[in-house]
Amino acid sequence: MLAYDQPIARSKPDAGSRPARNPAGLSVTQLVQLLWRHKTAIAAAGLIGACAAIAIGKSLTPKYFATAQLYVDPRELQLVDRELTPRSQDISGLAMVVESQARVITSNSVLMQVIQDTHIDKDPEFGGNANSAMSSLLGLFGLDARQGKAQVSGQTAALDALNRHINVKKTDRTFIVDIDVWSEDPAKAAMLANAISNAYLVEAKNSQAIAARRATSDLSGRLKELQERLRTAENALAIYKAQNNFVGTQDTLITDQQLLASNQRLAAAHAATLDAQAKYDQIEASRRAAGDAGAIPEALQSPTLANLRAQYAEARRRLAEMTSELGPLHPSLRQMSKQVEDLHRTINEEIDRYAQSAKNDLTRARDYETSLTRSLEAQKRQSVQLSQASVRLRELERDVEASRDVYQSFLKRSRETEEQESLNTSNARIIGEATVPQRRAFPPAMSLIAAIGLVFGMLAAAMWFTAIELLSIDPAAGAARPAATESATPLSPLKVPENKRPAPTAEKPGIARLQESDVIRTLGGILASGGVPDLTRLGWPTLRSASPRADFTDAMRSMREALVRRSAANVAPVMAVIGQGASRDRSIVALNVALAAARDDTRVLIIDADHDNHLLSNRLIGVRKAEAKRLGWLSIGSKAQRAIKTRNNIEVLPAAGSGAGDALRKAIAQARAGGDYDLVIVDGPALPFSADDLRLIGVADGLVAALPASLDINGCMDDIITGLGGAERKLVGVIINELHAAPAQSVQSAQHA
Repeated sequence: MLAYDQPIARSKPDAGSRPARNPAGLSVTQLVQLLWRHKTAIAAAGLIGACAAIAIGKSLTPKYFATAQLYVDPRELQLVDRELTPRSQDISGLAMVVESQARVITSNSVLMQVIQDTHIDKDPEFGGNANSAMSSLLGLFGLDARQGKAQVSGQTAALDALNRHINVKKTDRTFIVDIDVWSEDPAKAAMLANAISNAYLVEAKNSQAIAARRATSDLSGRLKELQERLRTAENALAIYKAQNNFVGTQDTLITDQQLLASNQRLAAAHAATLDAQAKYDQIEASRRAAGDAGAIPEALQSPTLANLRAQYAEARRRLAEMTSELGPLHPSLRQMSKQVEDLHRTINEEIDRYAQSAKNDLTRARDYETSLTRSLEAQKRQSVQLSQASVRLRELERDVEASRDVYQSFLKRSRETEEQESLNTSNARIIGEATVPQRRAFPPAMSLIAAIGLVFGMLAAAMWFTAIELLSIDPAAGAARPAATESATPLSPLKVPENKRPAPTAEKPGIARLQESDVIRTLGGILASGGVPDLTRLGWPTLRSASPRADFTDAMRSMREALVRRSAANVAPVMAVIGQGASRDRSIVALNVALAAARDDTRVLIIDADHDNHLLSNRLIGVRKAEAKRLGWLSIGSKAQRAIKTRNNIEVLPAAGSGAGDALRKAIAQARAGGDYDLVIVDGPALPFSADDLRLIGVADGLVAALPASLDINGCMDDIITGLGGAERKLVGVIINELHAAPAQSVQSAQHA
């Protein structure tokens, strides 16, 4: 292979022009003979190496591993309806809970409990030192002032040593946690593994009890204040009722009851008045009529009047008989006529009494109705006054009800949490206790150590004898190297004309991920104060106003730096955002690329080159009459589309429709040469590329492919590269749009891309 930076050696002479010589060294046969001659020494060296390996193995600290298994079910036992902590049913959330519990096993609180239970702080393996007899004797009498400090330091050293002796791991796709503990003593390793398991279970129970106790304390602390607030609200309500005469049952007030009763009585009185008036009118009409005045219903129903009418009828019958028998001047006939007249007069007088009684009833009914009307009017005025005062009453009642509900809720929850202190809802349990290991894990078996020492000893001896043999060979025998080669004068490196040198290798495109943690989602309403649009309020997911992930912003800076290296000097570089899939996803990526550049004080111009969908233009169509920067020299097509200035240090040039490819390239050239922008971003074109689209891509300095993570990344990249043809060298980056959930295989394809 031709190297452009190495000197060229002269050509070697032919093999027949120089006598062949054997190179210096040993052949395989000579090497075997050499090793066979020294077989005894090599075997002795192997034995020495085996003995040394055994001695080293004996001096190494043995490690015995014991494993205890815990089943940590994040779905705790549901002993009450309302628990202190909400449960997570998501698989990823449950896995995170189990991993968190695995970290709790190695926490200081659990390990310190293990140290206190097993007293390993006094074990030399875990940093413990045996006190002298004098220190122990002084400690019995409390005269050793350093005993407390030594105990604390011993526990700290034991904690550090125990952390190095344990390893907690979670089996994939299970809730099983393995606790591995190693020690010099196999029984001690098993004891520590079981002690850690038990300490974790106790810690889980205690943590739940502490959480419930803390919640009970907080709720109880608020109960007295809530009770006082409820009492104050009830007192204010009672005083207000007394001051405004709000007296009644629980449902209605007395004034309302009285008003309803008065209204009913007035209706009844009015009906009685109408009845009395009708009765009186009927009696008067009967009296004024020529007919019998006693034909009214009251007269017909009166026994007195009936008796008189019977007597009157009998008298008239007898008068008729006497008239037929006696003469008109007969005394008996006159007496009977007088009796008939008296009875007729008595009947009329009785009817007059009925008429007077009906008149009196009518007068009394009218007076009663009038009095009820006056009473009802007074009650109405009082009801209106109470209705005005009831507005404040209802406010006080709502305040009382709200205070009562809050107080009852806190009281009930306080009682529940108080009972939960003694409940153990943890679903973690030991499914496999650690047993005493029968074999050590390190160092390996002595037979293997001896074999390794034997091999290394024999190999070292063989290499030693071979080296001595090579050094003892006559140097003249090694003169077979061609002298011409060593004495050859190196030529200068190969000079290649500048225009004949191979082109530099294209830079590898960068990869960025646009994730949900980078953006914030907003609803409609793009106008801000003053009519200037805000691109972060288009209703699309945009970069957070705080700081997005450093990975995304750094990747954007790297892509812009690569774009600047590809562009000409003193002109604004042009970046075209292309992609496959929905046009909305590509426009969202282009908008966030512009926002990322604007965050670095870069003046950005976005040109909507998607003439079929022009989604970005549709989002800004309502602000064409806003305060936009007028660029008379920058236009697309015949309608002179003007760039719209936004609040984000970004200007947007809307799309002008189809058939504007030449005008679009002209606008890009004007924007680059104008000096008003540091970066020009073209939103589009989209696949499949037309001839105008390829000419537009040829104007761009660099291309960025926006690919949704939900699609096949490799297939999309193949389609884009095929569509670009020779322009694929302009690709400076790939942005994976992960704003929507994607399957696992799509993420792997993204990594491959």
